[in-house]
Amino acid sequence: MRQLRNLISLSYGQKVFFLATIPLVFAAAAIALVVNYQTRQLIEDELQVLEAELLSAKQAEILNYLSLARTAIVSVYGRALPDDEAAKLRVTQILSSMIYGRDGYFFVYDYDGNNLVSPRQTDRIGRNWLGLADKNGVPVVDKLIGIARQGGGYHRYQWRKPSTGETAEMVSYVVGLQDWQWAIGTGIFIDDVTKNLAATRNQTEARVRATSLQIMAITITALTLVFLSGMVLNVRERRLADVKLKKLTQRIFGTQEEERYRVARELHDGISQILVGVRYVLELAIRRHAKGDPRTEDSIAKARDDLNGAITEVRRISRDLRPGVLDDLGLGPALRTLTDDFSKRTGIEVDFSTVVFSNRLDTESKTALYRIAQEALTNIERHAQATFVTMKVFGSRKGGTLRIQDNGIGMAYPQVARNASGGLGLRNMQERVENLDGTLSITSSKSGTTIEARVPLKHMLKPREELSKETA
Repeated sequence: MRQLRNLISLSYGQKVFFLATIPLVFAAAAIALVVNYQTRQLIEDELQVLEAELLSAKQAEILNYLSLARTAIVSVYGRALPDDEAAKLRVTQILSSMIYGRDGYFFVYDYDGNNLVSPRQTDRIGRNWLGLADKNGVPVVDKLIGIARQGGGYHRYQWRKPSTGETAEMVSYVVGLQDWQWAIGTGIFIDDVTKNLAATRNQTEARVRATSLQIMAITITALTLVFLSGMVLNVRERRLADVKLKKLTQRIFGTQEEERYRVARELHDGISQILVGVRYVLELAIRRHAKGDPRTEDSIAKARDDLNGAITEVRRISRDLRPGVLDDLGLGPALRTLTDDFSKRTGIEVDFSTVVFSNRLDTESKTALYRIAQEALTNIERHAQATFVTMKVFGSRKGGTLRIQDNGIGMAYPQVARNASGGLGLRNMQERVENLDGTLSITSSKSGTTIEARVPLKHMLKPREELSKETA
């Protein structure tokens, strides 16, 4: 369990590395297994073909030797009667003298199992060998006699090799002299064939092992390359992330300073001047009261009016920082209040329309769209030279949309072509929408600019009726 938790707690880069290497390892292992299996099957097929070819050559050689033996005894056997002992002796003498190579000879058994000819193993002559079996349990003499009775054929068995005294595999061909009830045959040891096949199998298995090692080496090389590339990408991404983080930090600081400067300027230009005026009016009222001037009440009334103006200005600044109507009534009423104040302050006519959202947008979406509208109206006031603005908020199956359009002089086209990344305000608008997985599009011409912000459907809250049903 601890190892499982450690695996789950791996870093993102390590998880990506494991996800990339695990399929590669499985693929390499599968390829190695398939190659190994297919190669071994091919080896066995080729070895069977090679063995058949070598045995075929051996069998042809045996037939040639046996043909020579039959030629040597045919003149004697052809004229003899079944009980001609002299002819039989002559045939055994001829066959005993026909030896070839280091281990080649002819053997003769009568159908009762008695050995009549065995020039390389004379201790076997004159003895009955019925029931004799090799080390694999194959009956040798019984099988040879049986084949001879049927006319002739091959038999493969284990037999002692005369030149070495060791047991080796042998292939014999035997024919029957039916008049004399004899089984005559000769054989060739095929241990050289077995050795050749074993050597070939060892070579091919060595090649299979070499191929498996090559696949393993390729896999390790690939894993190393994946690891190194992952490290390079990780380092590169970290550097880029650090650069972006520094830029973001600088941008945050810049935004904070800009907001502080704006609030300070409004406090200085608005509230501060009003309060200074109130102080002068109150000082004037004090002097008039001391003189018994009847205009004292007028000065106090003027100070009261100026204080009301200061209170109104404080409320406006507070509303700009965070409008309470946005949380209480929703986006539509907050934007209507924003456009009304904008029209009164700038004299620019604003046509605002919205569909009833029933306050269904989540807090992040409402704040983002409100700030986008606020930033857009600020840009219109400062740069657009517009006389008319259209603002519309509506919903669809894809989510919520805020569209703002003016009839001003438009924006610089290179700035728009950079996906609204030129000014700080436009970047803020873009980042607010991207944080919501939404989209921001800006189109501009000499006849005006259109800004459209879209937030996906996942930021739309469920209706209260559905929520009450779910909680019921």
